[in-house]
Amino acid sequence: MAAFTCSSRPPVSLRPEMRLSSSPRASLSARRLFSVLPESGGLRTRLLFSPASLTLKGPRVSRQRRGVVCEAQDTATDIPIVTDSTWESLVLKADGPVLVDFWAPWCGPCKMIDPIVNQLAQQYTGKFKFYKLNTDDSPSTPSQYGVRSIPTIMIFVNGEKKDTIIGAVPIQTLTASIDKFLQ
Repeated sequence: MAAFTCSSRPPVSLRPEMRLSSSPRASLSARRLFSVLPESGGLRTRLLFSPASLTLKGPRVSRQRRGVVCEAQDTATDIPIVTDSTWESLVLKADGPVLVDFWAPWCGPCKMIDPIVNQLAQQYTGKFKFYKLNTDDSPSTPSQYGVRSIPTIMIFVNGEKKDTIIGAVPIQTLTASIDKFLQ
């Protein structure tokens, strides 16, 4: 996985409901303010202020520390994508067991379970096939299999659905389900 750095240099605007009272006795926890950068798509950053930076007019952010620097990991995976048109050839006619992760880009729990599925895909390389199906791009297959909430993980053996796991579950739950179908 590749790491990348993002930077933002425009002024940080504090959300009005999170403003700090001007009391000099404000606790350290009250000095933590959250800001949302408009160009970040909702990235929340935590700003910490020292007692010296607090004035009667409220907190100030120095020009030198106004920017936000963050590090994140690229979420691109090596797990192949399956679609409605490739479903039969990749999943139903596959040799050996297949795990399919039904997900959508807007789904928070899907993002939570994604690293776990990626780890399992590496761990079970050669023993299990892993695929991801974006339910927004390919709605026919999820409706055919009764997927009503995501993330949903299904395990297929010889084209037959054998197990379904719904929700962002711990790695132990997925490992137990996978191990049932390994010989």
